[in-house]
Amino acid sequence: MNLRDLKYLVAVADLNHFSLAAERCCVSQPTLSTQLKKLEDELGVALFERNNRSVRPTEAGGRIIAVARRVLAEVESMEEIAAATRDPYAGMFRLGGFPTLASYVFPAAVPAIAQTLPKLKLLLIEEKTDVLVEQLRTGRCDAALLALPVNDPALVSMRLFDDPFLLAVPPEHPLAARERVDLRDLADLRLLLLDEGHCLRDQALNLCYRHGGHEEVDFRATSLETLRMMVRAGTGITLMPWTAAREDHTGIRYLPFAEPQPRRLIGLVWRKTTARGPLIGKLIELLREVSRAWAAPG
Repeated sequence: MNLRDLKYLVAVADLNHFSLAAERCCVSQPTLSTQLKKLEDELGVALFERNNRSVRPTEAGGRIIAVARRVLAEVESMEEIAAATRDPYAGMFRLGGFPTLASYVFPAAVPAIAQTLPKLKLLLIEEKTDVLVEQLRTGRCDAALLALPVNDPALVSMRLFDDPFLLAVPPEHPLAARERVDLRDLADLRLLLLDEGHCLRDQALNLCYRHGGHEEVDFRATSLETLRMMVRAGTGITLMPWTAAREDHTGIRYLPFAEPQPRRLIGLVWRKTTARGPLIGKLIELLREVSRAWAAPG
């Protein structure tokens, strides 16, 4: 048994496919399959159930895969410690962000990070919040931009900036002439929302329910851009975070809320056990500096 075989094992578990796992590991499928068969023989148990359509871990395989993940994470931690000792601001760093934030923050943040930390190689990960939290816990992501709070004992966070919500309406909407709206204006309104799994959907639903609003049940969007196009087409209204609306005012009205403004709190989240502490501190400084450029007007 060696680390290479554990990497093959985890790759198959992640992708549920031998060919795709072989591609990820840069080996041929026969090589990967042979090594995993040797691992099964060595352990004396079947690790996967195989048929023509799918690959899934056996009960024992699932428990062994969980241990393999921990072993690989610990080995990676050793490598991180060594690399951080040599140069804390160099090497690979996997930075995550959820879709309704990453698309608008990464284009501004990445050039600033690259200019200040030229030896750092950023790998950007855009996933939903629950996926990013799991990747942080298992070591597949080093830090992530997430909406706070994130309640996980293995993770710590630092607040970066506030992202107020705006009410996005078509120009002909009765509220469009307002300079500001009140949360009470949500009463009896039907809002277009994102599909299940987006944290922004949960935040918007919470606001709607607390103030008498409702979801438009006949439509759910997969992205903020779809919501924006639906509002422009005059088919509904929605809540839009400031980061996604700040440079786009064509054919749509973005109305700020009167105080207390609804908002999401954006922070950087990372593992308590990380060896990249100095680098994360520098990233927090850079991200806060960049965020001042798009800070919502008071």
